[in-house]
Amino acid sequence: MLSIKNKINNRIYGHGRGWCFTPKHFLDIGSPEAIRINLHRLEKKGTIRRLSRGLYDYPKKHPTIGLLSPNPEKIVKALSIRSASHLQPSGAYAANLLGLSEQIPAKIVFRTDGPTKQKKIGNQVILFKHTAPRYVMEGKATGALILALKHLGEKQITRQHIEHLRRSLHKNFKGQLRRDRKYAPNWMQSKINYILEDPDDNIRNANQ
Repeated sequence: MLSIKNKINNRIYGHGRGWCFTPKHFLDIGSPEAIRINLHRLEKKGTIRRLSRGLYDYPKKHPTIGLLSPNPEKIVKALSIRSASHLQPSGAYAANLLGLSEQIPAKIVFRTDGPTKQKKIGNQVILFKHTAPRYVMEGKATGALILALKHLGEKQITRQHIEHLRRSLHKNFKGQLRRDRKYAPNWMQSKINYILEDPDDNIRNANQ
């Protein structure tokens, strides 16, 4: 029978490098105290990295520069499990994820149905901003798209933005967007209609 130590190790290694986690990810394995002790030992050995209180990762390594910074989305996923809240990429970060902007923001914003708070991981600042639940569609990239377009603003969305989304979004994504567009503001509806068109159609008046 595997020990608590081996079970924790197996779970960490099973997820692979880059995984972010909290002690809550191991509550089915042992007591909170046993989990805390074993994670502390792994941290001292250098197997895992403590990012902040109660937050760890199994860091990726680069052959030249060493340990890499954790992925913000994996950090947020781990924190959402710990707090039992729902999160949605927002603002400039959502626009970057969707290829609408090359800007990588210094402060990454996630909408949440939980409390507003800010967390600093290394040089990265992550803001959790409380918002209406209709914008927090956990697991749905359509929520990120709506928030990305809202961040760009009605007058700043170009024909190139629309064309990029029409051609890059998977048909299953478009099917979900068709169902979720009711959550978008009125000014965005015409933009979404163009995004949902067949990518081989000509874009007509995408900015109207």
